[in-house]
Amino acid sequence: MKSVLITGANKGIGLETAKQLSKKGLFIYLGCRDIENGTAVVKKLSENGFQNIQAIEIDVTKPETILSAKNIIKKEQGKLDILINNAGISGVVPQNAVETSIENYAQVFDVNLYGVVRVTQSFIELLKESAEPRIINVSTSVGSLSLQSNPDWPAYDYAKYAIYASSKAAMNMYTVHLAYELRETAFKINSVCPGYTKTDFTGHNGGEIEQAGKRIIKYALVDHNGPTGKFFSEESNPETGEIPW
Repeated sequence: MKSVLITGANKGIGLETAKQLSKKGLFIYLGCRDIENGTAVVKKLSENGFQNIQAIEIDVTKPETILSAKNIIKKEQGKLDILINNAGISGVVPQNAVETSIENYAQVFDVNLYGVVRVTQSFIELLKESAEPRIINVSTSVGSLSLQSNPDWPAYDYAKYAIYASSKAAMNMYTVHLAYELRETAFKINSVCPGYTKTDFTGHNGGEIEQAGKRIIKYALVDHNGPTGKFFSEESNPETGEIPW
């Protein structure tokens, strides 16, 4: 049975992704900052027929919780097949490049970029033990420099998130370098935008959460012929899914 760690998975898209992967027969570690909250979520999932889901404490800003989670998974599984770096924050809004404080930038980057690096570097050892290691960095189309600078893009004037978009663009570059460094291995590493989705993150505006989960899982379960080092947003490009960096 393949094992999966999803960070920030006690609610929203992370939780939906866990539910769908559970139905596909994978073992899911439901990463959450508050283990009591996570345990309560897993109990409710179990009561609703979802199996092979276990809450695990992990705060991507706290290295000690990352190490603890790694040691638990190493002891129980001996490897990790799929890492989904889902934990993220938007930061204070509105955000603008002229006035937003460096402190606000630091808070968001600590989660959205440094958190991804911390978790990935910590779990790379266990991922290398898998025959088909996969890493999904949950991104957003607003992290695309090409789209954000294109006046013809439908969302060009919708909203500008100076901090959030910058943090995701930086995470996307990390994806590129990580995929390059591991290009001669079995790893498949991609950035995936689940789309504008009805969650707490968006004030419950946008598309259905089930679709968002499917978009992440599609690339988390690619076979050896699947893509790596790519950026996907099927909401932005329904034809091929791939969008420019």
